[in-house]
Amino acid sequence: MDTLLTSLLRILEFILALGVLVFLHELGHFLVSRFFKIEIEEFGFGFPPRMVKLFKLGGTDFTINWIPFGAFVRPKGENDPEVPGGLASASPWVRLAVLLGGPVMNLLTGVILFTIMFSRGSYYDITRVEIAEVAAASPAEQAGLLPGDLITAIDGKRVDGSSRLQTLVLARAGQEITLTVERDGEKLTFTTTPRVSPPEGQGALGIVMTSPIVENQTFAGAADMALRYTWQQCVELLRLPGRLIAGTISPEESRVVGPVGMYNMYDYTRELDEEASSNAETNPAATSNTLRLIAVISVALGFTNLLPIPALDGGRILLTLPELITGKRRISVKLENALNAVGFILLLALLAFTTLQDIINPLQLK
Repeated sequence: MDTLLTSLLRILEFILALGVLVFLHELGHFLVSRFFKIEIEEFGFGFPPRMVKLFKLGGTDFTINWIPFGAFVRPKGENDPEVPGGLASASPWVRLAVLLGGPVMNLLTGVILFTIMFSRGSYYDITRVEIAEVAAASPAEQAGLLPGDLITAIDGKRVDGSSRLQTLVLARAGQEITLTVERDGEKLTFTTTPRVSPPEGQGALGIVMTSPIVENQTFAGAADMALRYTWQQCVELLRLPGRLIAGTISPEESRVVGPVGMYNMYDYTRELDEEASSNAETNPAATSNTLRLIAVISVALGFTNLLPIPALDGGRILLTLPELITGKRRISVKLENALNAVGFILLLALLAFTTLQDIINPLQLK
């Protein structure tokens, strides 16, 4: 019974956390719309059908809806440019600002959560690569690399994470490369040749990678690192298709997950935090995994919504660009609405597919 209650409470926690991120996204759209004096007809908590109207403020109905997840805003004249003072009749620059409001709010939320995380404990700096182990008779050992070395560049190209290092190394497998390394504050260079067919359990260089531990930061230092983390996550998402094609990441590692998969990750990180709280003294980088996951999801939500896909904010932005660039007549409203409708249907199909996949083939977390 206790296990069932714990599971139910954890599911409610996850729904609330994800719902808050969606709410903040819509709040971004709302605030920018009101800044430009575009009326919002409804700000709904949850999704329709409507349960109750709470109150009306500044021409906006604030409502609670039956589906207890996230939120939505309904701007006046959202898809009808004939409505005076509405969103669709506003200048393209105003529409662009409103569309950017939601994703930017999610990215900003990620930065704030990362800042909180970094300012309250030690953590791994994933923007840097440290050598944890060097395999015997490997190219790394033959070159003179040692545990504790920080790899900062390969052939002059900056290394800003383990995935970047893997991509650069595999692209030059079988060819000589030059590694720039920091050791005890000194910059050193080494040359070696990554293996094309390394022994089982080893990589092309024969190293085990980790990230250096950074101790508690000042608020300014934590904020700086949070901005770097957020930027790094967006860069990694952009690199993902290329890494998948190059084979530096498996399809399982790059798969799209739905709500079920995200809950599995949430449940896993909650377990990690419970274990970390019991042995924090022996694990100096035992920061809040749950807080990190929520920050990562928030950044991913903001980034994904900027993708040029119809029905997403990025798709609507894409349809606004011709008008911004040329200053000429906008794309047909009927065409725009049709594209967004098709995009919405495809997104629902993707959501159904990923949810089914998460149930049939659950994520293997470790």
